[in-house]
Amino acid sequence: MTRSLRARLFIGLTAIILLAGCVGGVFAYIWAFDEAIEMQDSILIQLGSLLQNGSVKSEQSLRGVDADAQVDVVELGTAPRGSAEERQLWSFQDGLHLASRQGGSMRVLLRTRPDGSRFAVAQRTAIRDEIARNMALRTLLPIAALIPCLLLVTALVIARSLRPMVRLAEDLDARRADDTTPLPLAGTPSELHAFIASMNGLLERMTLMMDQQRRFVADAAHELRTPITALSLQAENLAPVDLPAEARERLAALSEGMRRTKHLLEQLLALARHEAGPCSEAAVVPLDRTVKDLVADLLPDAARKGIDLGFEMIEPVATRGEPVMIAAMIRNLIDNAVRFTPRGGRVDIGVYREGNDAIIQIEDTGPGIPSGDIDRIFEPFFRGSRPSEEGTGLGLSIVKRTVDRLEGSVLLKNISGAEQTGLRATVRLPAADESRV
Repeated sequence: MTRSLRARLFIGLTAIILLAGCVGGVFAYIWAFDEAIEMQDSILIQLGSLLQNGSVKSEQSLRGVDADAQVDVVELGTAPRGSAEERQLWSFQDGLHLASRQGGSMRVLLRTRPDGSRFAVAQRTAIRDEIARNMALRTLLPIAALIPCLLLVTALVIARSLRPMVRLAEDLDARRADDTTPLPLAGTPSELHAFIASMNGLLERMTLMMDQQRRFVADAAHELRTPITALSLQAENLAPVDLPAEARERLAALSEGMRRTKHLLEQLLALARHEAGPCSEAAVVPLDRTVKDLVADLLPDAARKGIDLGFEMIEPVATRGEPVMIAAMIRNLIDNAVRFTPRGGRVDIGVYREGNDAIIQIEDTGPGIPSGDIDRIFEPFFRGSRPSEEGTGLGLSIVKRTVDRLEGSVLLKNISGAEQTGLRATVRLPAADESRV
């Protein structure tokens, strides 16, 4: 059984139209058939009246009546005579009767003239029925032509009536995962208002739940940052101490774990700040200077891996936004490129203006992103399908949210060629007037 509301409506209305058309066609056929029979009786009566009054002679009538109707005039005289069929006709009273003549059923009209002579106007019932059927069938042609037109109109009306539901579904599909804006009631059919109200209630409950989750994450990250920082300081204080090799390895593992935990907490706090809304008024941010400062901070990490981190192109360009958020967004992209680029690789950065857009492009020689992960790479806590990958799964989510808030776009594209493989991240932001920095 079909689950489509559109199909069920169309099938139901089609069945009703076909049933109504068939029932109406049967009644129209019967009515038209009876009317055609009565019309032919009227013709016989008119011919009888003309012959009775002497307006038409019987010889003229035999030649003047429509040949397809096969109407015959039988003179019976003033007394019974002739064949048994003619004597039988004489025995009938004036009027319409059914009789047998020449081995077939006939419809006859008996009339008596003023001089006492009688005559019969006869027509074969088979001819009458054939003429009536043809006329009745012609009355069915408009109904037969109307049914396909009604089916087409029904399909169009159903499609148009369900279009608000399709638009509503398209609106929901086009939304971001965190967009809980209530669905509009304006311009929608009243039958959908209860459904939309229920959806808006669900979205409101989801908003409250997401707010509670954000507050919990922010509070937990804030509370954990202090003890983790204290532990990191204690581990740093142990660095000058003369320790056995095994203890030194364990201390290094502990320091690396705390570094990763601290980085996770910073990312969680950054994500909470993004989802809570803008914290300060937007300012003009010089992207070239910001990227230079970030590259200088990450150069030691790149040097330890033997990675060539530098600029392929850098031009003075600025955008408008919150400096801390923009710096965190760019740092995440560069940090990802350095982290996933193998030893001896290269990370090239470009900062330039293209029309009304400020472009930040970061290209590495790493493994790129698996094709199955590219559609989910901006989801929070998604770390990809490679088991060897490290990270919190929040960096690219923060990048996406920051870029969306700045009304820009970010594109990640794998580089696959004979000479180089890797990943190219391109961020487009609305350019601002740098003279106002």
